[in-house]
Amino acid sequence: MEERETPDGPGGPQGLISASFNQDTTSLSVGTKSGYRLFSVTSVDKMDCIHEGAECPDVYIVERLFSSSLVAVVSLSMPRRMNVYHFKRGTEICNYSYSNNILSVRLNRQRLVVCLEESVYIHNIKDMKLLKTLLNTPHNPSGLCALSVNHGNSYLAYPGSQTIGEIMVYDTNNLSKVTMIPAHDSPLAALTFNASGTKLASASERGTVIRVFTIPEGQRLFEFRRGMKRYVSISSLSFSSDAQFLCASSNTETVHIFKLEQHSPSRDGESPTWGAYVGKMFTAASTYLPSQVSDMMHQDRAFATVRLNMFGLKNVCALSTVQKLPRLLVASSDGHLYIYNIDPQDGGECVLVRKHRLFAGGEAPQEAQQEEKESEDGRSLPPSTSPSYAATVSLPSTAPSSTTLTGYSEDGGAEKGDVIPEHEFAEGPVCLDDENEFPPVSKQTN
Repeated sequence: MEERETPDGPGGPQGLISASFNQDTTSLSVGTKSGYRLFSVTSVDKMDCIHEGAECPDVYIVERLFSSSLVAVVSLSMPRRMNVYHFKRGTEICNYSYSNNILSVRLNRQRLVVCLEESVYIHNIKDMKLLKTLLNTPHNPSGLCALSVNHGNSYLAYPGSQTIGEIMVYDTNNLSKVTMIPAHDSPLAALTFNASGTKLASASERGTVIRVFTIPEGQRLFEFRRGMKRYVSISSLSFSSDAQFLCASSNTETVHIFKLEQHSPSRDGESPTWGAYVGKMFTAASTYLPSQVSDMMHQDRAFATVRLNMFGLKNVCALSTVQKLPRLLVASSDGHLYIYNIDPQDGGECVLVRKHRLFAGGEAPQEAQQEEKESEDGRSLPPSTSPSYAATVSLPSTAPSSTTLTGYSEDGGAEKGDVIPEHEFAEGPVCLDDENEFPPVSKQTN
């Protein structure tokens, strides 16, 4: 769930370089020309700025681990170096340097994954030890990969081919390959896991079809058609927390929301409807038609849609429950966060209820064209009870001490990796926040 391009090149008109939601969609991380910002997105009416970091400028990757104080940052000024910070204390936990530019970083409570153009590095997030180096992976210029947020099913997905849409699924807990999924005919453009790590959604560079597979088996479960008239660039895919819905955003003005439901056949004794009769006719006819036409007849269309007031701008979308109601969140490279209501029963066109600025007073929301509807009993929704860390004061930073780690390459031999990242740890044990939130990071001893 990340976007990096902005309308006027790096930085755009507002200084926005990147945007990504954390693993449970409770906060939004934004990379800027001056550093990075972390926002809370647990309320509709307000968006608190949790933290503003200025350790390095021109941040194009910023990833936060759930609601902890751990944040991984990569800057355009040092694109081969990843810094991991404890932002509440204002201290650096560690940093790594690589042989090539870092293209993406993914986190869960068990692993930290760094993706380069032709290699992937897997770290144990508890002590930041390098566990595995996957060398000579297929050419991946965008750094496309997805990591399951469920550390029990800690699967990693990345392109298995440069020319077709094959997906390699890798178990980062057992450090072993799981399966290769032949997902699309053209190269991959987007990947995402559901919260439990049991489903994987994918889209190709054509952007017309989105498929959902079971994990770890790799069986096709759903197929959705985003459009037919034009190819588009899918910028993000995101499941809802219960995996009942999947949203897809692109470089067009439309965000699509699909409903993951199995269509059960009519039970015996039921009087068939006209729609059921037509459906049976299409099903029977599809066996005599070319495979492309047959596949198209079995593809489901969008359950709900959003019409953005922009075209050609990259964005990142997420489905979340905010103040007990299902919402669609869209962070756009125009420097705004848009919040929409979703009707989980009837779908249709989603309603814009709030628009927040990410810059120039981003802490104070701007009214959308339509105010948020009140709840059915006539009372307004209660404000979020989530704590705000806007007033948190960072402690002075301590100088890290340098240590070198050895790594393991994909062929299994110790010290065979052609890159041994520089590894630096902060002095003394580091706890991620004041509530003893998982995972603590302790000092490395060699």
